[in-house]
Amino acid sequence: MHLRPDTLALTALLAFLTALGPLATDMYLPSLPSIARLLDTDTAGAQLTLSAFLVGFAAGQIVYGPVADRYGRKPALLAGLVLFVLASMACGIAGSIEQLTAARFFQAIGASGPIVLARAVVRDLYDGPRAGRELSRMGTVMGLVPAVAPIAGGLLEAAYGWRASFFVTAVGGAALAFAVVFGLPETLKRRSTEPLSFAAILRGYGVLLGSSTYRLYLTMSALTYSGLFAFISGSSFVLQRVYGLSEILFGFAFSFVVLGYITGTLLAQKEVGKRGIEGTVRIGVSCLAFGGVAMVFGATFGPHSPFVIMVPMAVYTCGVGFTMPQSMAGAMSPFPDRAGAASSFLGLVQMSIAAVVGIGLGLALDVTPLALPFVIAALGLAAFAVFFVVKRPRPA
Repeated sequence: MHLRPDTLALTALLAFLTALGPLATDMYLPSLPSIARLLDTDTAGAQLTLSAFLVGFAAGQIVYGPVADRYGRKPALLAGLVLFVLASMACGIAGSIEQLTAARFFQAIGASGPIVLARAVVRDLYDGPRAGRELSRMGTVMGLVPAVAPIAGGLLEAAYGWRASFFVTAVGGAALAFAVVFGLPETLKRRSTEPLSFAAILRGYGVLLGSSTYRLYLTMSALTYSGLFAFISGSSFVLQRVYGLSEILFGFAFSFVVLGYITGTLLAQKEVGKRGIEGTVRIGVSCLAFGGVAMVFGATFGPHSPFVIMVPMAVYTCGVGFTMPQSMAGAMSPFPDRAGAASSFLGLVQMSIAAVVGIGLGLALDVTPLALPFVIAALGLAAFAVFFVVKRPRPA
């Protein structure tokens, strides 16, 4: 029996589809120091498994949207889920850091489909602030995954070693594939007639970039996510090595930060109805900038405590909860007939920039742990500046 729009069940399914990528990353974060030690690599080598995931995530999003616009959401979604399950199992049996990095790349290509197509389904069913509210609702449900995943990963690491988290992730992907087959309706109303060629895909992306609304919200989403990914990729090394947290305590610290994100999405659901997308993003970028700057001051001049990282980052992730769902809705609003492509290109740019940030941060952390707060602050301030300095178009 297919789930109906405007129901919690459909929102939850779409939310867990978008959470597949965070699940694949957040669950093994507590194991990164162990992976570096057991697979005989350094901090940058272990973090390359994160950056490879983002590169694969970006590459996969090039094709999922246009394919889904032509052939439907469900077939493309199921193909991605099958690849995700197989690659997750390959991660679990990897015998070297090179094998793990390659498997993570293909795991990301599989995971990129669900997040792209879940956003496209939202655009198929809803419009404007209603789409923003639905994405915020999904963000609230999705936030439970990164809140629980690091704790579960820490427990799995302590009990069974780093490989266990990848096998558990594979089981989660298989369960979602089952739910899609039997619960998700096909929401594509009008199939695209454009040929599926690389040139046609590029032309479609050119149409998207011709919109000033799309360019603005694309930039906001990319900067916001890059700051979040900087924390995801660097926090286990800083909080465990510099501040002495165990794998399990790191999981709880990460979950505390995620609560900021959940709080932001809950508040955004109310604010978007009163202030619209632009007004909600304004609150979000203010939290991004304040949280980043506060982290720099806390890490530089404050006491030697993990809270100088955790509390400001919770403010930053609150800003993420305000900014990202609304930026996604704002970017896709002008393109009801290109929702898949609009979601794909947004994810492509977002993940590509974050991957570059992650690689640079991995190298910088071998020099100083202060690289983490300074990078997050720079990205938060950049998002704030872009929103308030760049001439903004009228909301679509």
